[in-house]
Formats: sequence, structure tokens, C-alpha cells
Amino acid sequence: MATAEPASLATLPVGRAAVVAAVRAPGHAPEWSRWLEEIGFLPGERVAVMTRGAFGGDPLVVRVGHVHLRLAPRRGCVRAGRTPRGQRRTAGRGFHVIKKAVIHVHRGGPLIALAGNPNCGKTALFNLLTGSRQKVANYAGVTVERKEGRLITASGRVLRVLDLPGAYSLHPRSPDEKVTHDVLLGHATGEKRPDLVVCVVDATNLRRNLRLVLAVKRLGLPCVVALNMTDLARKRGLMVVASDLSRELDLPVVATVGVKAGGDVDLRALLDDPARWRNPPERDDASPPPLAFDAAEGDHKTVRRILQNIGLDEVVPHTPSDRVDGVVLHPVLGPILMAIVLFLMFQAVFAWAEAPKNLIQTATNWVGAGVGGLLPEGWARSLLVDGVIAGVGGVLVFLPQIVILFFFILVLEETGYLPRAAFLLDRLMGSVGLSGRSFIPLLSSFACAIPGIMAARTIANPRDRLVTIMIAPLMTCSARLPVYALLIGAFVPQRKVAGVLELQGLVLFGLYLAGIAGALAVAWVLKRFTRAGRQVRPLMMELPSYHWPTVRNVSLGLWQRVVIFMRRVGGIILTLTVLLWFLASFPLPPEGAQGPAIGYSFAGVLGHLLAHVFAPIGFNWQISIALVPGLAAREVAVSALGTVYALSASGDDAAQALGPLIAHDWGLPTAFALLAWFVFAPQCMATLAAVKRETGGWRMVVVMAGYLFALAYGAAFLTYRISTWMLSAG
Repeated sequence: MATAEPASLATLPVGRAAVVAAVRAPGHAPEWSRWLEEIGFLPGERVAVMTRGAFGGDPLVVRVGHVHLRLAPRRGCVRAGRTPRGQRRTAGRGFHVIKKAVIHVHRGGPLIALAGNPNCGKTALFNLLTGSRQKVANYAGVTVERKEGRLITASGRVLRVLDLPGAYSLHPRSPDEKVTHDVLLGHATGEKRPDLVVCVVDATNLRRNLRLVLAVKRLGLPCVVALNMTDLARKRGLMVVASDLSRELDLPVVATVGVKAGGDVDLRALLDDPARWRNPPERDDASPPPLAFDAAEGDHKTVRRILQNIGLDEVVPHTPSDRVDGVVLHPVLGPILMAIVLFLMFQAVFAWAEAPKNLIQTATNWVGAGVGGLLPEGWARSLLVDGVIAGVGGVLVFLPQIVILFFFILVLEETGYLPRAAFLLDRLMGSVGLSGRSFIPLLSSFACAIPGIMAARTIANPRDRLVTIMIAPLMTCSARLPVYALLIGAFVPQRKVAGVLELQGLVLFGLYLAGIAGALAVAWVLKRFTRAGRQVRPLMMELPSYHWPTVRNVSLGLWQRVVIFMRRVGGIILTLTVLLWFLASFPLPPEGAQGPAIGYSFAGVLGHLLAHVFAPIGFNWQISIALVPGLAAREVAVSALGTVYALSASGDDAAQALGPLIAHDWGLPTAFALLAWFVFAPQCMATLAAVKRETGGWRMVVVMAGYLFALAYGAAFLTYRISTWMLSAG
């Protein structure tokens, strides 16, 4: 039942239904008005507010037709009622200019493009069609992931299958939709236009999915429709007959179930039919142009007519997902449940990864000792043992955390919970200019910034994704713990605070908080003092139905992430490790030289030069030298300090032996300044390598290294000067 008086979604009570009278996009920006129409906000459609956010009541979950969407009225306004009266909210248009998509050539047969809305089961169907015969890369010029697979039909025909990014329409407003637009129109440099398009539609959401089918049909490409999730539709009482839909669309339609073995049999048979590869008849001159902006309303009427003709133009009753969301998205229970889930994930990344990490480190040491025993003393032995083998071990040691982290992310994404977590945290993260999607990558960065940076791929908005990548290293990763343990153990006494809390533990907790505060402060500054940060973008996210995760999809996703890491990041880490070995090993010390050999190397010379730069923050030449090999990884700084102080011990033994030495040699201000330095310092080449790969160039790497160095130097300077003044005053 519609409300009697006009209202906006911002004021419509939870559980109340209304009829859309008009759409008011931010600032009347026409592209956002069209987008709202394309996802279902059209005059006459029923809309209801299902729930509101836990923090401040915004964003909210709405149901339009039978599609659940998350949006924020503060970023856009949809009027509900009989007339469009009332005040509108204005904001920046938030439109991003996307580079032209340039993609790599993968030859070897006719090209099929899978196109469809987000959450229609397209990628699951792609995995079912291609199995493990997939290539994962990036579209050149953009950071959108590109998946291509190979399909061998029953007749032995080899087909290339391209999994296009999900899109609601062919009017691009994100890098993903831009890629889909360019590929289908043949504008993607380096690859031909698809020979055939498979439009994957969700059988439970035909009202919205069919609009993209109509737009693709107008392009004039051979086109077939895969009616996916038919099993789920039957469970909900929706009897979608493929032949009836085919008659209405005038396109071949087959039923598929992408998550079940054999669920693609009919589609495979259809692709083996040569008749399906012929170009359709010429378009009627009376039909709208392929990408006409005014076609959305006509498509909406066509979809309503189709649904009426096949008997599916009724509002679907509440689903089991609605009942689950009553708990998951509850203003009180929702955040508590999310905290439990994230706590378990966070603990698993640390606890489960410890055993395989130790195994990898043990194996690396064993191989290094074995190779070292077979070779005579010299630079060749040092290169293999300390350079190549140590470098390979330094790459592999990240794998357990990456695999465990992405296992949880993939499972949460498969079940449909991940967008709910983003919804719960969106307003809180929005206060510093980020979206709720940034939370998972930032949380992941506490284990290691590399998987956190890779996890930022789940953020669709380019600006939010880049800011998340840029602040991820500020989260206190596990590599900082050896340095923190060394300095806290040497300079912070073991004593109780308030009779319960350990002082050393409180200092460690304070360092974690300092990293979080620094990250949020940087994000807030970017929001406050950049034009893109001040722009308020309409926030819309479909909440898919809950599903049980499938072993095939999770396994393939994990394997692809491992391959991406080893190919894109591993090679750079190995190269930089060997380079740092060279700097720390050459030239050799002269005959009869006193002191550690590293002091005579290029790294030692560089360290002595850096001592002049770091003198204002209290760092001596030993610390400056240790920072150079510490560029490979932060935890290397402990063993580097041991080398500089001519200790034969390594690892934990080095830390135990170093404690008394540095406690005697350094002052308390120097120790505190070094702690402040490591909260912000960009001392991890592996992280910088991951940033280079994810952003597609060196510009952001230089920006990140520069601003983190400035933050680290400034924090260490203030810490050193203030602590020196306090000690002298006392």
C-alpha cells in the first residue's frame, strides 16, 4: 500500500511500502538518474525500506520490485509517493573518467563473452564451462581483473570464453562497466569483438536482468540467454519456462545451474549449433539506437510486458534471505555478529598461518644449509644461500596468510555476507571518506599489507580503492612485531598497571592504535582537502541472496590468487632481495679489517651517509645501516642490527642478545623514536611491489614511499624531541 503523502526514502519508516513517483539523483545529474532507472527505480514500482544502518540510520536496505539494494539517501534521493514535491539533496556528481580499455590478445578460436548483472551467477557458470583452463590477468590500462578460459565442446570445437565484469547497463560508470562496454562494442584495443554473447540472467531477478539483455540484443551480435539459478527460482515458487521466455525475447534461451556439475549441458549443446553463431537480421529502423539514453523507459515497459505474458509480473513474497537479514542487518545484533566473524577470521590468519610459515622458514634454512655445505666459501655460495634461496623463502613465507585470508574472503563473498558487512560499516567508514568495502582489506593488513592490498580489488570505486591501498601499510602488520618486541623488551619495564594490565602489552596496544589513527587521519585529510574526497557519490549495492559456497569456486579462486601473487609480486620480491644482498655483500672488506663486513659494503656506506639524515631524530650509524637491508622486510632489521653489532646469533637469539646491548648503548628517546618510525615507515619492498602491480605504475609507489617517509620522520622527530625534553626537565 502506497503512502498517502509524498516522502523520501530517508524518511520512509522501516517496513512501510510506497510507490516510486520520481527519482532525484544528486544534483539532478542525468547519468545517476539513468543508473537508478536501470536498476529498477522507475515510476510505478513498489519500494519498501527493509532495514537501516547500525550507525546513524544510514545507509539503508530497500526492496524495489523483488530486488534488494543498499543505498544511502544522504548520497542520493529517491522520492516515494504520488507527486515529486519536496526538497532534494545535492551532491557532487562523482563521475570518474575511465581510461580506454586496452586488453591483451589471447588467440585460439572463436570468442564468447559472458555478460550479465552482478550477482547473477555468471562467474560460477564461467568456472563450470572452463574448469581450470583459465588465464587471469588485468585489462591493460585499468585494474579490472580479466578472466579468459577455454571451452572444448562435444564436437571438439575449441572456444575462448571471456568472463566480462558485471554491469547493470551499457552506460559505463565504473572501470568494470567501462570494460564490458568497450569489449561488446569492439572498442577494446588488442582484441576483436566477441563472436557471440551469452547473456547470463538470474531467474529470480528477471525484472532487472532482462534490461541488459535487451540492450545487448540491440548491438547486433549473435546472442543467446543462459537462464541461471533456475533451481533457486523453483524453490521460491517461480516457474520460469525457457521456451516461453525465448518466444518473448526472440532469442535462444536455455536453463543453467552454474553451481552444479552438469548444469551447463544445454548451454554447451547450444554453443555447438552453427546456426547460433550467425548474425541476427538487421535492426528495424523504428527501434532505438543500441545505446540510446532514452531506451531505459522503453525497455522497462518491454520487460513488464514480457513478465506479464509469462505470468511472472507479481511481487515475490519474503524469502529466507529476508528472514536471515532480520538478524544479520539488525542495528544491534548485526554489528555484534560481524565482530565475531571478523575476530575469528583475524585470529585464523594469525594462528593458522603460524605452522606453515614456520615450516617454510625451516625448509628454507634446511635447503640453504644443504646448498651452503656443498659449495666453498665465496660470493657464489652467498648469492645462492643468502640471495636466491632466502629470496624464494621470503616470497613463499607470505603464502599461508594470503591463502587463509582469501579463503575467508571468498567464502564470505560466496555466501553473500560480504556486502552485508560493508553495509554495516559504511556510515562509520564514510566519516573518513571511505566506504564499508574498505574495512576487510584494512583488517587484512594487520596480518600483512600485501594480501590487504590485493583484497582491495573488491572495492569498485577507483578513488576509494586507491585510498585503501595507500593507507593499508599503516596497519600494524606482523612483520613489525619482532622490532616492537625487541625495543619494548629492552626499554619498557615489566610491571603491572592498575594491578591487572601489563605495561609492555599496553605499549604494544598503543602502537597498534597509533597505526589505526594514522590511517584514518590520512583518509580524512584526503577527504577534506581533495576535490574527489569531498564529492559524495551515490552508494548502491545489491544484496544477493544467501548461498552455500561451492568447493569448486572457492578452490579456483584461491588457486588464481596464489598464481597472481607468485607471478606478479614474487618475481619483484626475489629480484629486490638479490639486489639488497648485493648491496650488503660488496665490496668485500679489506684484509685485516675490523668490525662487521657490512660496514664496508655499499649498504654500509649508504648507512653511514644516512646517519647524517637521521641524526636529528636520534638514530646512530648502526640503526641507519640496519634500515638499508630492512627495506626487504621490516623484521630483517633485527638480524641486521645483530650483524652490525657483530653478533653471531640470529632470530630470537639475536633479539635476546641485542636487548642488553641497545639498552646500554641507546637512550630512551632513541628507542621511542625508532618505535614511532616503524609505525609509519615504508620499509617493505614487497608491499611497494604489490602497490606497483595493483596500481599499474610507479607513480603511486613513489607517492606512498614519500608520504610514509615524511610521516615516519615527522613522528620520530617529535617523539625524540619531546621525550628528550621531558627527560631533561625531569
